[in-house]
Amino acid sequence: MSKEISLATVKEHNTPNDLWLIIENKVYDVTKFRLEHPGGEDSLLDVAGRDGTKEFNDVGHSSEAREILKKYYIGNLAAADISKKRPQNCRHIGMALVAAAIGITLVYVIRRGVAQK
Repeated sequence: MSKEISLATVKEHNTPNDLWLIIENKVYDVTKFRLEHPGGEDSLLDVAGRDGTKEFNDVGHSSEAREILKKYYIGNLAAADISKKRPQNCRHIGMALVAAAIGITLVYVIRRGVAQK
């Protein structure tokens, strides 16, 4: 069974000499890899002590990069912290939908006003 690591613990490891991050709910200690990282040390420091899944996926890492990452795996993000993340993501989706609805409404009102002139 894998070790569970809390988000609070991961947050404590956010310096160049003690650098942990989360990718897809797995915790990695990439301290020894930071100077070898092809994207540079700064790209790892940007996500140090937090969830870097979005940034990792946005870059489009190769299968080779994913294999290298396995060497630095130290445990899974605690289940309690995973469940805390989900509602926040839903809230962002809800806010995006509200923003889209407002945008559509504004376009409708503007076009209707132009058509009446």
